[in-house]
Amino acid sequence: MKITITGMSGFVGHNLHAYLRNNNYIVKNLNVRENDWSKSFPLDSNALIHLAGKAHDTSNFSEASEYFKVNRDLTIELFDKFINSSVRDFFYFSSVKAVADTIDYDLIENVIGNPQTPYGRSKLEAEKYLLSKELPEGKRLFVIRPCMIHGPGNKGNLNLLFNIVKKGIPWPLGAFENQRSFLGIDNLCYLIKAMLENVEIESGVYNFADDKSISTNTLVSLISITLNKKSRILRINKRIIQGLVKIGDKISLPLNSERLKKLTESYVVSNQKIKDALDITDLPNTVEEGIIKTVTSFNR
Repeated sequence: MKITITGMSGFVGHNLHAYLRNNNYIVKNLNVRENDWSKSFPLDSNALIHLAGKAHDTSNFSEASEYFKVNRDLTIELFDKFINSSVRDFFYFSSVKAVADTIDYDLIENVIGNPQTPYGRSKLEAEKYLLSKELPEGKRLFVIRPCMIHGPGNKGNLNLLFNIVKKGIPWPLGAFENQRSFLGIDNLCYLIKAMLENVEIESGVYNFADDKSISTNTLVSLISITLNKKSRILRINKRIIQGLVKIGDKISLPLNSERLKKLTESYVVSNQKIKDALDITDLPNTVEEGIIKTVTSFNR
């Protein structure tokens, strides 16, 4: 099977490329940063996996127009080419943040989107356009909404927590009780391959997440165990922490409101729809196994 990936130089693209190649797929890159990328559109591919996009800038320095230009307009242009091509499947990597920035329930696919950031709005507007179009017979559209992705080589919030634990710095946010969903890169690759090979799966929106959620405090403890260090969790009054992040919003500090929210809010994502579609009970890796693998890679 021939697969084309946009954004193959990114973390997800690099890992997905290697995974599919190791499973005897023919994989090539479509560089949509080039002005004449349309001339290289993959007419002979079975599927196009659109990963390229502008990631959420937690420092809030990016112009809103940049998100819409890349995440919405480029996606629309690429999808229109797909509609008029012989490519069978189109995978659009959106985000759970396309529908909700904060939630107090398990997130499922049929919620009404209400994103508050340019990043989320640009992703949702792209989704709406794609889902509004009638697909020619034989084609499939998959809108993928992953939660926080991690794995070896990823430099996200897990890396921040890793460095805190490794340096012996106490975790100061223990007073914040939460539950968060994560997505290990191995589980992501497994799901994409399974969807490519199962021709019975219908077009639609699918959340990607590991099978269960985990608290940040448990995550810190798990990192500590992996590094053979004592878990040091402080339960500083929430009001004191919230006062400090207001200062971090005004000057460059490691902790600001956006990062505090990412580290302490609850955000649980249901993956039941995709598991039902694939007729599976569990993903290959547990959330703990995936995190241990990621943390071990950092330690190397």
